[in-house]
Amino acid sequence: MAVSLRFRDLLIRRLMAPTPQGLSLSLRPMSSNAQEEAPKEAPDHSYESLRVTAAQKHILHVQLNRPEKRNAINRACWREMVECFSKIAQDPDCRAVVISGAGKLFTSGIDLMDMASDILQPQGDDVARISWQLRNLISRYQESFSVIEKCPKPVIAAIHGACIGAGVDLVTACDIRYCAQDAFFQVKEVDIGLAADVGTLQRLPKVIGNQSLVNELAFTSRKMIADEALGSGLVSRVFPNKEDMLEAAFTLAEEISTKSPVAVQSTKVNLIYSRNHSVAESLNYMATWNMSMLQTQDIVKSVQATLEKKDLKSVNFSKL
Repeated sequence: MAVSLRFRDLLIRRLMAPTPQGLSLSLRPMSSNAQEEAPKEAPDHSYESLRVTAAQKHILHVQLNRPEKRNAINRACWREMVECFSKIAQDPDCRAVVISGAGKLFTSGIDLMDMASDILQPQGDDVARISWQLRNLISRYQESFSVIEKCPKPVIAAIHGACIGAGVDLVTACDIRYCAQDAFFQVKEVDIGLAADVGTLQRLPKVIGNQSLVNELAFTSRKMIADEALGSGLVSRVFPNKEDMLEAAFTLAEEISTKSPVAVQSTKVNLIYSRNHSVAESLNYMATWNMSMLQTQDIVKSVQATLEKKDLKSVNFSKL
């Protein structure tokens, strides 16, 4: 009885202990040994504005990690997004990525105070040289989100709270979008006197397939709330809160990670190619792609598992 009471008291103290700042409780199933461990930092991923953790086997969690600045995207973030997703693209252990925002919201957009000098005081001796520098700057910023699209690993955006300006550029470059009920989306650039120039105007029409709605959002900068985002196709699911959303995002990532990485990554590459090309061109590209990919052992392993009525989780696919 005494041992039982001590155990109960210890359990209560553990449960009532405050959660460390910056960490959120995960509802994802874990082993008994892992339940009290914080997510481990992913090797070779050390950044100022991002936090990358190994959430589960084959799954990385990328967080916009400036909660004290409302996850505003500063110079470091533009640079580190390229570095981060370039590494992920080459990581043979990673099969899926979840990207989210630390703190109370996803992102408030660009950090105007940090980037004002780049935009308002560009360097150059004349109009031609200033323009050349600005074009290079815009191209670098565009690559910060295009690198997500170029990454062959599926990227799931998990959005809560505000997703403003550059945040919309970011999430439209992702493959799947989930959001919490408190999320809203805002193409904010017209309110600061410029046209969105790092992806929203190019990707959003293709994501939601409604040019009239895109025009309305881009011309007015009005907020699109979660239910409208779901109805328009910007997100595929809405959840009551951030915790449920993240749990679902990681469950989805885990499901994707059980499939053949050759099949999943080939699918992403061809979906993006088909979006930008005709059906005939895309079929030709697919035939050329699969003339080599059909020779993978992953097909044999997957078919064998199906015939033996085994779960694909039990199949050991080689790294890619």
